[in-house]
Amino acid sequence: MFDDHLRDSAAIYQRSFAIIRREADLSRFSGVMEEVAIRVIHACGMPDIVPDLAFSPGAAEAGRTALADGKPIFADGQMVAHGIIRTRLPADNEVLCHLDDRSTVLLAQRLATTRSAAAVHAWVERLDGAVIAIGNAPTALFELLALIADGAARPAVVLGFPVGFVGAAESKEALIAGDLPYICLRGRRGGSAMAAAAVNALAGGGR
Repeated sequence: MFDDHLRDSAAIYQRSFAIIRREADLSRFSGVMEEVAIRVIHACGMPDIVPDLAFSPGAAEAGRTALADGKPIFADGQMVAHGIIRTRLPADNEVLCHLDDRSTVLLAQRLATTRSAAAVHAWVERLDGAVIAIGNAPTALFELLALIADGAARPAVVLGFPVGFVGAAESKEALIAGDLPYICLRGRRGGSAMAAAAVNALAGGGR
C-alpha cells in the first residue's frame, strides 16, 4: 500500500532528488550541469553512472541558452522526442524527429545505411545553434559528427546517450574527442529516457 506522501507527485520528486543527492557524488558538477546529472540519474535510477557522465565546459549553459533563444531540438528517435516535456520548454521550441519520414527511408536505402543515420541529413539546414538529443542510435551520432566535419553548421550542444553493444561507446568517445559542446554517458549505457531527461533539465522550468 502506498504511503500518503507517495501519492503527491511533487513530494515524490523532492524525495527522489534528495536520495540522489545523498547517494551520488555530484561534487564535480555545478549549476545547470548539476541539474542535468540529477535528471539523468533520476531517469535511470542508477547513481553509479556518475563517473561516466562526461561534459565539455559550458555545454549545459549553452544548451539552456539555445532553448531560451527558441532553437529547435532534434531527436534521433520518437521515444526521445516523446520524453521531452513540452510544458518545460521555455520558447515553445520545436521538437523534431525525422526517423519515420518517407524521405528518410528512401535516403537510407540509397546510402545503404540505417534510417537513424539518414534522418540526420534532415537536420542540416537548421543545425546552427540547435540542441541535439541522441538516445538510441550510435549511427546517428557518427553521422552527425561526419556531417559537421564536412562543413555542416555546429549545434549549441550534443546530448550523446546512444545505447547498445555495437558502436555506442565508440560513438561517444568520438564525440568527446572532437570540439563540439557535449554532454554524454561513456560506455554502453544510455537510452532515450536519459537523453530526454537531459533536455528537460536544460529546459528548466520546475518539475
